[in-house]
Amino acid sequence: MIRIAVAGAAGRMGTRIINLAREDKHLTVAAALEMEGHPLLGDDAGGTAGTGQLDLPITPDTQADFDVLIDFSQPSGTMQWLSLCMDRKKPILIGTTGHTAEQRAAIEKASRQIAVLHAANTSVGINLLLKLVAQAAAALGDEYDIEITETHHRFKLDAPSGTALALRDAIAQATGRDVDQDVVYGRQGRGEGRPPRQIGIHALRIGDTVGEHEVHFGNLGETLVLRHSAHTRDTFVIGALRAAVWLAGKPAGRYEMDDVLKSGER
Repeated sequence: MIRIAVAGAAGRMGTRIINLAREDKHLTVAAALEMEGHPLLGDDAGGTAGTGQLDLPITPDTQADFDVLIDFSQPSGTMQWLSLCMDRKKPILIGTTGHTAEQRAAIEKASRQIAVLHAANTSVGINLLLKLVAQAAAALGDEYDIEITETHHRFKLDAPSGTALALRDAIAQATGRDVDQDVVYGRQGRGEGRPPRQIGIHALRIGDTVGEHEVHFGNLGETLVLRHSAHTRDTFVIGALRAAVWLAGKPAGRYEMDDVLKSGER
């Protein structure tokens, strides 16, 4: 039985993690965490998640033993949960996005002491998309323009999404583009036309959209579009739980969702 601690337990992802973990005979929720000052501190995690009473209060810290912590909170929260895991020598799966360069450096440093899996997106389909866009960009070459669009719900705080940036990075790595020089975020005004090798990224925030990502490749004769649409947050939860089970017991190091998928473990 894998014991998980859920950070961001009262959030959209956290509540679904608690729900689906309860349905998995190999998992148990050992701790439900939120930042100090959260209005639902002290409430039962099961009641908040709508899955029935768990007798597990939402707290800002925990003394409970756990095998892996799953973080879908806020960038500042990640730093707190990272510290908790380092103190307890426990693995952490970070699904939170929008970290600063300093916070990303702290996450990287922590991986020298504990197992850290930092995923821009825990969907199996998205992680396949990352491979496909890299392959397409390398095969099509500089004759094809590349544009990335992403759409999320109105409550999402960071833009572009972490997944859009991961798509950018996959393309840049496959083609030798510079993410500082060759990327533009949105467009306005009158310019001199689209320069070669540019990657355009555009963020939409609409209603309750769970998550949509498209990568467009086009030249003067054709357009190829690779697209992923998440219909429900459970898509990400299933991937996160799979990754958490895989991560439990791993030695210190920096891991990716690709490591989970390559293992074939479910």
